[in-house]
Amino acid sequence: MQRPLRLVILAGLALVIFYFLQDALFNDDNYIKPLLKEREEKDLSFRGRTNSPFDETGRRAFKNLVYYEPNLDYRVNAKVEELAMQDTLLMPLTNGSYEPYLRYGMASFKLEGQEHQLMLYRKLSGEKDQLFVPFTDKTNGFETYGGGRFLDVPFEEGDEKVVLDFNRAYSPFCAYNPDYVCPVPPKDNRLSIAIPAGEKIYEKHE
Repeated sequence: MQRPLRLVILAGLALVIFYFLQDALFNDDNYIKPLLKEREEKDLSFRGRTNSPFDETGRRAFKNLVYYEPNLDYRVNAKVEELAMQDTLLMPLTNGSYEPYLRYGMASFKLEGQEHQLMLYRKLSGEKDQLFVPFTDKTNGFETYGGGRFLDVPFEEGDEKVVLDFNRAYSPFCAYNPDYVCPVPPKDNRLSIAIPAGEKIYEKHE
């Protein structure tokens, strides 16, 4: 076997081994464990007095939130198409009022063999290193909160891709307490498929 060909084959084998090892590490230590830790910490914060959306009675009755099992199929890479005209949308709120959000760009991705798009928003008073994605899907009202769920998407100016991690999809505070006012996902962000990932509907404990 000629030396250059042998080097190519060895390099290919090394690359395959690297990807297998990378995937194993990503699944376990680098992704699943931190995700589960985040969920535990959220439960703790909901039991506390400072950051809980519940009133005193609800806080005392609260045990834990319920989630789908982590599934890497629902952690997707999406192409960002920045809007040429980044206008401000008055997003409707659950009390009938409106709150301004900047329409930043469109995220295009493939899931379950279909092409999908979600509008990426920027909170005018929010973090500059993340975008906001309110969305609905076919699980709403059945397995997840009927009003839709949210994603906070890490982002740096100029990024051409983002990761939409639906395992981190969460319900707004009005899912736990009707006294809260929450954004209503716009029509642009109504997905035609079910997203069985992230937070499920909260069931009150008596």
